Amino acid sequence: MYTIPSYQLLDSSIKLQKAFASQFSHLFDQAPGLTRLHPFGSLMNGWSKVAEKSLERMDAKPEWSVEALTTSGESRPIKPEIILDRAFCALTKFATTSQKQSAETVMIIAPMSGHYATLTRNTVASLVPDCDVYVTDWKNARDVPNNAGSFNLDDFVDYIVDFITYLGPITNVLAICQPAPLTVAATARLALDNPAAMPKSVTLMGGPVDPAANPSAVSNYAGKTDIQQLQSTAIMPIDSQYAGAGRLVYPGILQLTAFMSMNAATHIESFVRQVCAESDGTAHDGDRHNSFYNEYLAVMDMPAEFFLDTVQRIFKDRDIATNNFVHHGQKLDIGAVRTTRLLVIEGGRDDISAPGQCKAALGLFTGLPDTQKHHILEEGAGHYGIFSGKAWRNNIRPKFLDFIRQG
Repeated sequence: MYTIPSYQLLDSSIKLQKAFASQFSHLFDQAPGLTRLHPFGSLMNGWSKVAEKSLERMDAKPEWSVEALTTSGESRPIKPEIILDRAFCALTKFATTSQKQSAETVMIIAPMSGHYATLTRNTVASLVPDCDVYVTDWKNARDVPNNAGSFNLDDFVDYIVDFITYLGPITNVLAICQPAPLTVAATARLALDNPAAMPKSVTLMGGPVDPAANPSAVSNYAGKTDIQQLQSTAIMPIDSQYAGAGRLVYPGILQLTAFMSMNAATHIESFVRQVCAESDGTAHDGDRHNSFYNEYLAVMDMPAEFFLDTVQRIFKDRDIATNNFVHHGQKLDIGAVRTTRLLVIEGGRDDISAPGQCKAALGLFTGLPDTQKHHILEEGAGHYGIFSGKAWRNNIRPKFLDFIRQG
C-alpha cells in the first residue's frame, strides 16, 4: 500500500512542472525577442504555453459555463442551482429556457470515472432549451472529509435511487458511460422497494453493462488485473493539505494517464500541433484543442472502495451482466422492473465501452415488453461523440427527445 508521501509526491510533481512551464511562459512574455535568438525559441515558447495550460487544467474543476438558446434565439448563461447537496455529490439543476409548461425532466447521471460532471456540459446545453436538466455533480474525493465515511457501489446506487425518488416518476434518466450498470441496479432497487417512484424512462449510453459482450482494451485490462496488485500500486491516501486527508483514493491523474495511453499517438499529434499553433500565434482559447482538453485534462480522485468495487463487481464478476448484483446484502432482480421505458445508445467507434456492452441491458430487463425497449447504434460515433459531439447534436439528441416525449 502506498504511503501518504506517495500522493504528495504525485501532486507536488504536477505543481512543480506547472511552475516550471509558467516561468518559461512568463519569460517569453516579458522578453519576446528571446524567440529569435535560437531556431527553436518560438517552439520553446509554444511548448511553455501549452504545458502551462495543460497542467493548470489538472488541478481544478472547470466551471459549468452553460449557455443555451432562448425561445427568441438568443444565447444566455444558465446558472446551476444545487438542489440536493450530499457528501459525495451535488444534484444540480439547469432550468429550461422553454416557455412550455410541459417541459420534460431529465436527470443526467454523469460518470464518476476520473473526470468531473462538467464533461457533460454540451449535453446539458443542448437539452436545456427543451428540458429541465438535473446533473449528478460528483465531488473530488480529495475534498471530502474522511469523517463523511466511505463510498462504494452500494452507496452510488443509494444516491441514484434517492435522486430519482426526489424528482419523482416524471423523471427521464440519462446515464452516461460508467453509471449505466449501476443505474440498472437502481431501477431494480426501486422495483423492489418503491415501484411507484420508477422513472418515466431510462436511457443507458455507452456503459459497461456487460463488459464481456464485446471486450475493449478497458474491459480486458480491468478483467485481467489482480485486485491486490491494484491496491498496492494505484491506491493512495490523501495528504494533509486537502480536506480529505487520510482518505484512500484512486488518483485522477492515474486514470487520465491510462485513458491517454490508449490513444497516445492521437494525443501526441494533437499537442505537437498545438505547440506549433502557439508558436505561430494562431492558437486561441476557443480553438478545437483548448475546447477539448480544457475538460479532458481536468481530473478528480475517486474513493478507493468505489474504484476497486467497480473493477471487481462490474468488470471481473459481471454482477450486473449476470443479474447477480447484491445491494446492501440483498440480491436484486432486474427482471422485476415492469413500468419504465428503456433506450440504449451506443457508438460504433466506441473504444472504451464497445458496441454490445450496453446493449446487453435489453436482455436483462425481461419484465419489460419489447415495445418498451429500444436501441440506437450511431455507427460513426466514438465514446465522447455519443453525448457531446456532432453525432449527439445532429442525430442522437433528436431521437432521445422523441423517445422521452413518447412516454
